[in-house]
Amino acid sequence: MLTSDLFFADELRGGADQPVPVSADPTRQPWKILIVDDDEEIHSLTRLVLRDFTFDNRKAELISGYSAVEAQRLMQQHPDTAVILMDVVMETDEAGLSAVRYIRDVLSNRFVRIILRTGQPGQAPEQKVIQEYDINDYKDKVRLTTQRLITSITAALRSYRDLRTIDNTRRGLASIVNGTGDLFEARSLGKLARSILRQATSLLSLDENSDHAVAGFFAIREYVGHVVYAACGSFEPHVGKAIGDILPGELVGQVENIKDPREGIFSRFGFLTRYVSRGNLENLIYIQASRPLEDLDRDLLRTFSANIAFAFENLGLNREIVNTQKDVTFTLGEVIEVRSNEAGNHVRRVAESSRLLGMLLGLSEEDVELLWLSSPMHDLGKIGIPDQILNKPGKLDQTEWQVMQSHTRIGRQILKSSDRPILRTGAIIACQHHEKWDGTGYPDGLKGDDIHIFARITSVIDVFDALFHERCYKKAWPLEKIIELFHQERGRHFDPRLVDLFLDHLDEFLEIQDALKE
Repeated sequence: MLTSDLFFADELRGGADQPVPVSADPTRQPWKILIVDDDEEIHSLTRLVLRDFTFDNRKAELISGYSAVEAQRLMQQHPDTAVILMDVVMETDEAGLSAVRYIRDVLSNRFVRIILRTGQPGQAPEQKVIQEYDINDYKDKVRLTTQRLITSITAALRSYRDLRTIDNTRRGLASIVNGTGDLFEARSLGKLARSILRQATSLLSLDENSDHAVAGFFAIREYVGHVVYAACGSFEPHVGKAIGDILPGELVGQVENIKDPREGIFSRFGFLTRYVSRGNLENLIYIQASRPLEDLDRDLLRTFSANIAFAFENLGLNREIVNTQKDVTFTLGEVIEVRSNEAGNHVRRVAESSRLLGMLLGLSEEDVELLWLSSPMHDLGKIGIPDQILNKPGKLDQTEWQVMQSHTRIGRQILKSSDRPILRTGAIIACQHHEKWDGTGYPDGLKGDDIHIFARITSVIDVFDALFHERCYKKAWPLEKIIELFHQERGRHFDPRLVDLFLDHLDEFLEIQDALKE
C-alpha cells in the first residue's frame, strides 16, 4: 500500500467522526494553513479532511507549496500564516528542515506553528528534530489519521491564537504608553484630538498585516449640539457637521448616559465616549473599526480612554498655565509702554503679528506659541532707561543714543537667569531684536542666521508697528512709504525671507492692526 493510501485511511473508509461544521463569521479573516509536500495526493487528501474545518468560528484558507524553496517564498508572501504542515523529504532529504530554519531564523517568524509530517521517519528522527528545530509537532504520515490531524491543527491554532493575543496585548499596551507622551505634550485641543485619533487607529490595527480600516472623529458641544472638529478615515469629509448626521442611530440618544469616560458605550463595531474638561468644555470621541470589536479591543480602549481623560485634564491645566504666563508677559510689556507714553496695544500687535509671521515661515506649533508669549518682552530693558531719554520728543544725541541702546542688554540681564523657556526666549529677543541682517545692528553686531529667528521675526514686526503708529518723536508713516523702506532694507536690516513673507501677506498683518487699534 502506498503512503498516501495509509495516510487518512479512515477518511477513505468514511469511518472517522467529523466535527460538526460551524457557520464562520464572514467579517473575520480565515486561518491561513500552508501545506508543503511534493506529493499532489497529500494536498488533495488534506484539503478533503479540512474542507469544513473551523476553529474559533473562523474557517481555514489552505495554501499549497511543493518544495522547500516554494515554502520560503509563500511565507514571505503570507507572513500571517497560522500553521504549516511541512513534509521533510522533498527535493532533498532534509528540505523541510532547511525551510523551518529559514522561516525561524531569516524571516524571524516565531508565531507560525509548524507541524512536520514525514513518510520516512528514519530520515529525520523525532528526538533529534524536536531538540534542534523550532517545531511544534512531529507526525508520521503512516500513523496520522483524520482525527489526529484535526486535533493537531486545532491545538496548533489555539497556540497561534494565544501567542498573537499576548503579542497584540503587548503591542497595544506599548501603543498606549508611547501614545501617552504625545497626548500629554499636546498644547491645543486640535493637536490633542489628532494625537488621540492617531493612537486609537494604531491601537485597533493590532495585526501589522491587517487591512482593517479604522475611522473616528472628535466632536465638541456648541450651541446647536455636538459638531465634529477633527476626524480620520471615512469621517474626514464630515468635519463641521453635527454628530446626528454621521453617528449610528442607536448611539445618538445615549450620549448623555455616559458618566464615566473610561467605560463609554460599545457597539459591535464602535466605541463612543465623552469628556468634560475644565470650564465644562465637552468633547465626544467615536472610534469605528471595519471588524467587530473583540474583548481585547474593548479592554485596550478602556485603558486608553482613561489616559484620554487625564490628557484632557492636563490640557486644561496647561491652558491655565499658558494664560497665566501670557498675562504676565503682556503685562510686563504694557508696563514699558505706559512708561514711555506709547499706546497699550503695541505689545499685543507685536505678539499677534509675530505669531502670524512664525506660522507663515513654517515654525512648529510649539515654537509659534513660544514666540507669541515671548515677543511682548522685546523692550523690557527700557525699564532701565531714564525718563528724559525714553520720552524725549526730539532726536537723541550721541550719548543719549548709547544709553538707549543699552536697553537690549538690560532686558537680557533681567530675563536670562530664569529657567522658564518663555523668559529665556524673551531674553534672546530683548537682546537681539535690534541686530541687523548685514551685521550693522546692536548690541553685538550679529549677522544673518547668527541672529535668532525669533529676534529676526520680532524685528520686522516691531519696526513696522513703530512706523505705522505715531510716537512721541515722530508722526505715523503712510503705508506706501513703509513698504518702500522694507524693500530697501531687504537683506540689509531685515532677513530677506521674512520681508518677502510679510509683504506677500500684508493684508493679514493689516487686519491685526485694525483689530488692535490704538
